[in-house]
Amino acid sequence: MAVKIVTDSLSDITSDIAQGLGITVVPLTVSFGKESFLDRVTMTTDEFYHKLTHDPNWPRTTQPPPGDFIDVYNKLAEETDEILVITLSSKLSGTYESALNARSLVEKECRIEVIDSLTVAMGLGLIVIAAAKVAQTGANLDELVDLVRRAMPRSHLVAYFDTLKYLAKGGRIGKAQGLLGAMLSIKPILTVKDGEMSPLTRLRSRTAGMDYLYNFVAGFPHIEGLAVEHATTPDDADRLVERLSSVFSKERIYRSTISPVVGTYAGPDAMAVSILEAEGK
Repeated sequence: MAVKIVTDSLSDITSDIAQGLGITVVPLTVSFGKESFLDRVTMTTDEFYHKLTHDPNWPRTTQPPPGDFIDVYNKLAEETDEILVITLSSKLSGTYESALNARSLVEKECRIEVIDSLTVAMGLGLIVIAAAKVAQTGANLDELVDLVRRAMPRSHLVAYFDTLKYLAKGGRIGKAQGLLGAMLSIKPILTVKDGEMSPLTRLRSRTAGMDYLYNFVAGFPHIEGLAVEHATTPDDADRLVERLSSVFSKERIYRSTISPVVGTYAGPDAMAVSILEAEGK
């Protein structure tokens, strides 16, 4: 029986990718006032970004309760005896703890390994995709755990933010705190370092930000996986993909929209690129 792969909705894996690779995605929750929505399930990304910019209530996000993972584990345990769970960084959410706590409450006999990826968005997504592809070849759980551990230091996420307002108000500013004084006049470039948001540089324009994302990718001579994400600017993402096709096959570039929960902190107009470096290069 093939190992089943589970992740959370902050991997930004699209439903098509998840379905094609047999990945189960557990959604987080985003709430506006008394209304709560499951990330990408009961609220689309377009609906979320409209509410983000028009609703007077500031959104709140909530990790999946252990019960959500228990339900997934029990269902998958009917199909396999090995499950690999890869979550977003435990420094950004309690999702990892929920997934871990649920493991001991599974009714069926099934080995479950839970890994904290220490990253988010398609930085996580590319790791999950790599694991799912190898799982389909018949690799066992130990082999997949080893694959993920080796992939984690090769996963790199760089994000352009139009403002730090959303990240600061949501309490996920991390090591980018020092940029807040100038947040109205700069366009910050952030990455994930040691599991939390960390500043790379600050720029003066969106054009400079897009150049930075392109140059970041172009600086890697050997790439296994590449993803481009946007919040509300698909045309900018299209242009970046076209530009990146000079350094990586366009057909192999994953496209995604920054999920509602990530968007709560990234805000509208954010964009990101994620790279999975080729191993041994």
